[in-house]
Amino acid sequence: MSLPPGFLDELRTRISLSQVVGRKVLWDKRKSNQGKGDMWAPCPFHHEKTASFHVDDRKGYYYCFGCHAKGDAISFVKETENVEFMEAVEILAGEAGMQVPQPDPKAQQKADRRTQLTEVMEQAVRFFRMQLRTAAGSEARAYLQKRGLDEAALERWEIGFAPAAWEGLRTQLEGQGVSPDLMLGAGLVRQSDKGRAPYDVFRNRIMFPIRDGRGRAIAFGGRAMDPSDNAKYLNSPETELFDKSRNLFNLQPARAAAGKGQPLVVAEGYMDVIALSEAGFESSVAPLGTAVTEPQLQLMWRMSEEPIIALDGDTAGLRAAYRVIDLALPLLEAGKGLRFAIMPEGKDPDDLLRAEGADAVRKLLEGAIPMVQLLWRQETEGKVFDSPERKAALEKRLRERIARIADQGLRRHYGDEIKELRYQLFRPQRAPRGFGGAGGQRGPRRDWKAPLPASAAARQSLLVADERGQDRLREQVVLCAILSAPEIAPEFETRLAEMACLDADHEALRAAILRSLDDTRLMREAAEAAIGPQALETLLSARHVAVVPCIRRPGDAELARQTVAEELAKLAAHQGWAEELAEAEEDLEDRADESMTYRLAQAAEARNHAGRLSDEEDADFDIGPNGAHIDREERSAFDALFDRIRFEKSKR
Repeated sequence: MSLPPGFLDELRTRISLSQVVGRKVLWDKRKSNQGKGDMWAPCPFHHEKTASFHVDDRKGYYYCFGCHAKGDAISFVKETENVEFMEAVEILAGEAGMQVPQPDPKAQQKADRRTQLTEVMEQAVRFFRMQLRTAAGSEARAYLQKRGLDEAALERWEIGFAPAAWEGLRTQLEGQGVSPDLMLGAGLVRQSDKGRAPYDVFRNRIMFPIRDGRGRAIAFGGRAMDPSDNAKYLNSPETELFDKSRNLFNLQPARAAAGKGQPLVVAEGYMDVIALSEAGFESSVAPLGTAVTEPQLQLMWRMSEEPIIALDGDTAGLRAAYRVIDLALPLLEAGKGLRFAIMPEGKDPDDLLRAEGADAVRKLLEGAIPMVQLLWRQETEGKVFDSPERKAALEKRLRERIARIADQGLRRHYGDEIKELRYQLFRPQRAPRGFGGAGGQRGPRRDWKAPLPASAAARQSLLVADERGQDRLREQVVLCAILSAPEIAPEFETRLAEMACLDADHEALRAAILRSLDDTRLMREAAEAAIGPQALETLLSARHVAVVPCIRRPGDAELARQTVAEELAKLAAHQGWAEELAEAEEDLEDRADESMTYRLAQAAEARNHAGRLSDEEDADFDIGPNGAHIDREERSAFDALFDRIRFEKSKR
């Protein structure tokens, strides 16, 4: 079966090779660099322990330095799934949300036509570049020079000029033997409504060639030289070569620069991208005359995990940023996000570069804010929340927007961040009490002594390093206990997947455990591959882990099961307690009554209940005179011993 030209290119653009391969291998975390799309793993095609299998996610190819297997996503699926070419294409197309076209007997003819159209586009590029050097292009050259572009920059970007004539390009191409049908197919001329010969689409405009990810000229963007022109910028119409929703200006060079570690910057226009690239920000792209589309966003994420949206600092720029948020929310995943760099009011990146230089832009990009903060700004800026109804309306809108995030874990983190921002907004401002003299306020007690400073060991303790220190310790115990008896892991799959890991190594270790549920014998090997043998050994030998009984006696499944269940319960209870306490703090000023006291007491009881050992739960207690719990069996044995002592004394 022949596929239409361009279908396989589109398929390879939409899918991520690292995701396809990642279903079959365990990545070497030490050797791989996910941000650059540079991934390494043991080869799935031959047995080995070293990571000699390399995936270049940017280029879409893999190669094994051991067995020399190589190919793309289609060949990988063919080999690993043992399927034919078309079946592999259908599998990948289903994942990419694409329909496989029906057999096309004219596929080769269409491929030949695309090749011809590409050649016509290159002829147009040469024509426009030549016209920029003529007397007709003098005004355009002066404008470009004013914008800071020298001769070398004009060559790099292949900038040209379309003369004001209605038939300049058409006449040139006809002289080179190009048919009107190919000119129309390339979007270079337009059919006349008056029955005349086709006329040029671009007239009296500075011309910017638009190339695809393989460097082929597929369209043009033209900036009008006439200030009264209705369209300041005009793009080629959509053609067999050009789909403006699935391409980006400067795609190929930006992808190469992003692969070298540069942040991906998304600007609004061609001149912004050129100015940024010339200033050293080579990984810069722009949408093609439209708002950012879903295919463009997926294309950006293939180049960078966290593109920076750099938009103009005006109302239109903010509106564009808010549209990107609405588009991105349902598409977000762990490791795929956006940051926003809003330019100073009234300026675009090009303006800022010329006014303040590259350092100002670099500082702005480094300070780009996460998407959740711009979402909060969108819902709160310029609004007053001075009533319960307005506060409730804000919370409802935020809940509805966050609910669009499909990734459950990411949605929870967004909720936590929004909750913190809401607390800061509604937090009551209290005056400090207990210090100062005027107005009848009490002064400080004269006999008060400052506490001694914490020791160095205490300052370095994980328990005081942050407020979630205890949770970090419990996470380690849970993961290490499962590794001590891997066969218990399937019992805790759901609860383990819901555990919010606070450490990157913990997250990687949990992922390795979950991937190994089908064959728990490989779990230890997967854990070493995830964080490295040395890091795993350090984790297992940590003092708070080494003293856990099931770690001292690896293989004791029942003891490990009890340990994991208990620590997971403590984690859940502590999280519930923290959430209840935070909500109570927010309500404290408005409703400090018995119901709040009851809520906090119940939350504290739940936390303490989760902290008891299982054998304590099964014990039967009496209440002593001092209110303390006394094990009933122990008390009975103790009373019996005293009765015996009193009996012996009475016999004497």
